[in-house]
Amino acid sequence: MNQFGVSTPASAISQTEVERAFITKVYGWMALALAITGIVAVSTAANMESVLPLLAGPGMLMVFVLQIGIVLVLSFAINKLSPGIATGLFIGYSAITGFTLSTLFFIYTTESLASTFFVTSATFAAVSAYGYVTKTDLTKIGSLLIMALIGIVIASLVNMFLQSEALSWIVTYVGVVIFVGLIAYDTQRLKRMAVSVSVDGDIQRKAAVLGALALYLDFINLFLKLMRILGRRR
Repeated sequence: MNQFGVSTPASAISQTEVERAFITKVYGWMALALAITGIVAVSTAANMESVLPLLAGPGMLMVFVLQIGIVLVLSFAINKLSPGIATGLFIGYSAITGFTLSTLFFIYTTESLASTFFVTSATFAAVSAYGYVTKTDLTKIGSLLIMALIGIVIASLVNMFLQSEALSWIVTYVGVVIFVGLIAYDTQRLKRMAVSVSVDGDIQRKAAVLGALALYLDFINLFLKLMRILGRRR
């Protein structure tokens, strides 16, 4: 019985092959999402004058609410969605994220954006590889990381009123540690999920999209934290 409530018989394909095939699909969807995010961010930054009104005031708040809504729908209503709709929502989310991240081009230099993206990519690749090959059970660590993530989200909200520079930097550095850990944890979790979703094509595709979303969020958040540390302002 997998997480979608569907029984799955034993497969003739080896577990290693099943895991590798599923993780490859997850990485593929994630890579596509990152590419879309990058293209939209660059395109938006190049035409900032025409879209600037949408990035200010109520417009930006609406975009933020839309992003949260999409993540919640994909996370909690994935069983009710068709593979096509789930994929469309994920692709749409990546495009909206690119729209919001376009503002980084006016805060940081292009060179520092590129170098930090490279650092983030290298870190992600190394940590995700560790999560895939390690024999250590990361479940307990993952649970602690999720609780810590909730903690820094609350701290960030509180700091919107306190405006404490010290607290802001603490959240940034702790955030780097949390998202590095979550990359390893999520990779291992998806590897273990692979066998349970290997039979049904629709379930496998939705699971791959949901897994790609988890890793995509880890990547984007790690990039934003590292950007604050490594980025050179204009």
